[in-house]
Amino acid sequence: MKAVVFHGIGDIRLDDVPDPQLKEETDAIVRLVASAICGTDLHFIRGTMEGVKPGTILGHEGVGIVEQIGPGVRNLEVGDRVVIPSTIACGYCSYCRAGYYAQCDNANPHGKSAGTAFYGGPDQTGGFNGLQAEKARIPYAHVNLLKLPDEIDDEQAIMLSDIFPTGYFGADLAQIEPGRTVAVFGCGPVGQFAIASAKLMHAGRIFAIDAVPDRLAMARAQGAETIDFNAEDPVETIKRLTGGIGVDRAIDAVGVDAVHPHDGPASKPDENAAKEAQSRQLAPHAHPHGENWVPGDAPAQALDWAVQALAKAGTLAIIGVYPPSDNLFPIGMAMNKNLTVRMGNCNHRKYIPLLIELVRSGRVDPAAILTKREPLSSVIDAYKAFDTRQPGWMKVALAPVA
Repeated sequence: MKAVVFHGIGDIRLDDVPDPQLKEETDAIVRLVASAICGTDLHFIRGTMEGVKPGTILGHEGVGIVEQIGPGVRNLEVGDRVVIPSTIACGYCSYCRAGYYAQCDNANPHGKSAGTAFYGGPDQTGGFNGLQAEKARIPYAHVNLLKLPDEIDDEQAIMLSDIFPTGYFGADLAQIEPGRTVAVFGCGPVGQFAIASAKLMHAGRIFAIDAVPDRLAMARAQGAETIDFNAEDPVETIKRLTGGIGVDRAIDAVGVDAVHPHDGPASKPDENAAKEAQSRQLAPHAHPHGENWVPGDAPAQALDWAVQALAKAGTLAIIGVYPPSDNLFPIGMAMNKNLTVRMGNCNHRKYIPLLIELVRSGRVDPAAILTKREPLSSVIDAYKAFDTRQPGWMKVALAPVA
């Protein structure tokens, strides 16, 4: 089968790989009908998150048809159409039973303290092959596959695999209540769903901070008050628009690729990796937002802005991805303002059933965020355009099979 395979920083290829096989009695094999490219995938390709082993199939978003099931899978049948939550959970440990599926004790083969398990990521996340492929093995399939109603099409469903749940998780972490004023830093796909989720929770005002025109336009179309950080200081603008108070809630939907504007890359990429990247036109340290937001080790700009923009006793939710090695945060300012800081990897399996019903009922159309649909055969070119944030490349769905 065809799959998108990681070979090194800046080097991904569409390869022929063996079909996946059942390994455990609770496994299933799913034939993918839709996958997607996520900003998290770019962290691996750029090298801002390390540890992905060469040969790993990338991708953690998927919708498909069940082709095989192990004898321990009692709630699915061959032929079921399903969405795949991006993080992997056993469903029976104390964390899963409390809704913390991203902290499952059993899914990660490296042990209980190894952290979140997910598809197509670094070895420390479990070494699971990803979903940018024609087929995939799904562990604990009775938990990690959810049947889809006929009313939800594939384009809507692929948004339910990761980015809609993550955006909703951010709004939930921020403890948004009716009337609250919210700032969303980063208006990529997850930021757009954080805005949509804040609206579902009846936020009073929503500020959307970014510098990419089509992202700001989409946020404005949702009813958010947009701030272009290239044109004005976002903190000063938020303070001015809130009578000097600041916002009640802030969501960092950017993560590791947002640092101080003038810091630049913290280190030069490996020379051989850079050559490989140049040959494939996938830069290991691309600057997706121009010179303002680039990878590095300095305190993340989005976090600094969020802490400054929050009102006293406000709440900061962090859903942008940061590697375990990052240890910089404006803790003094946050402490002196009595801020509450909540963060983590999304517990996808907790939120997807709720979001399925919101989409089925017509309250939300998640496909509105989807701007490009590409066949798997064009995936390298799609990655290039997505990596450099070309106009119109907000969110890319892939069709793994014809």
